[in-house]
Amino acid sequence: MGWRERSWRNRLTDLTLWRWVALSVWLGVVIWHLAVLGLAFDRTRLLLLLCTGLAAACIGRRNVLTVLVDWLPFAAILLLYDFTRNIAQWMDMPTQWALAIDFDHALFGVNPTAWLQSQLKQDQPPWWEVITSVVYMSYFIVPYAAAAVLWLRNRHVWRRYAAGFLLLTFLALIGYTLVPAAPPWAAAQCNAVEVQDHPRHPSCMDRAPYAGGGMLGEVDPHHDGAEPYVQRISARGWEVLDIHAASSLLKLGQAKANLVAAVPSLHAGLTMFLALFMWPRVRALGRTLFLGYAFAMAFTLVYTAEHYVFDIVLGWGLAALVIVIVNVVDRRMLARRIRPQAPETVSL
Repeated sequence: MGWRERSWRNRLTDLTLWRWVALSVWLGVVIWHLAVLGLAFDRTRLLLLLCTGLAAACIGRRNVLTVLVDWLPFAAILLLYDFTRNIAQWMDMPTQWALAIDFDHALFGVNPTAWLQSQLKQDQPPWWEVITSVVYMSYFIVPYAAAAVLWLRNRHVWRRYAAGFLLLTFLALIGYTLVPAAPPWAAAQCNAVEVQDHPRHPSCMDRAPYAGGGMLGEVDPHHDGAEPYVQRISARGWEVLDIHAASSLLKLGQAKANLVAAVPSLHAGLTMFLALFMWPRVRALGRTLFLGYAFAMAFTLVYTAEHYVFDIVLGWGLAALVIVIVNVVDRRMLARRIRPQAPETVSL
């Protein structure tokens, strides 16, 4: 056997080479997916893309079956959440329309969403609304991408993160179920009389916003041409980039979602959970970026009329609670693993 033949055989059995080939193919599929089908904001497609990428990254490093062992239960539990997130609808729980409004007004003396849109909103989306739109939409990708990176680096740490992720998600579901609440954009389209019986989906939610501002009151725009009422503008930034497909996709997803699942804000809760979880695992720059991301999400949610400050405070509190629970459980399990065994006694 010549040295050239041995060289080719070595290359064919080099798992590192095959890993890079598989990752290149996966990256090509992702690019094609983005170009043809658009961004993967539904959970099933996103998890499928992530898991195939992780399987490719495992070649030569880890048994590929560990992707199924770890991620299949994680995905199945999240799918269960998707099936049960509208459980409050058939339970016919009364929807809260004024609770968060009263809290925010008592805290600030004004409605924060109406105030921010008075100060900042323009007739056409400014360049910086690209940032708010990207931040808002990143919620559907970043926590899962962080999970993928953690899984590749340390499966034990990933399990803690996944457990906290799922616990936070289902605790938020309990909040949605027991206290369904309307977000600011909905309250801006309805007046107090129309929602006095705590309806879940009154007809006023489907009409165009009107002068008067509904329950949030009028907006006093500082920029000429801006509408004098609160608007739902979380997707406007994509218009600056002329990516109308992303804006349309987001609006379609929002229309299918639970429209009165505002308490607590899972957007705020999950991004703060990510920041708190990563805090002891990254350096100063990483801490600044993760915490800055959580605050940027909070600003985005209030400014774009997706959530009240009340919802965000509850989401952050829930994230802190979950971190405490995960840490306590992890310490107790670790203590059990390293607890010294009592010496055996021998009777004479």
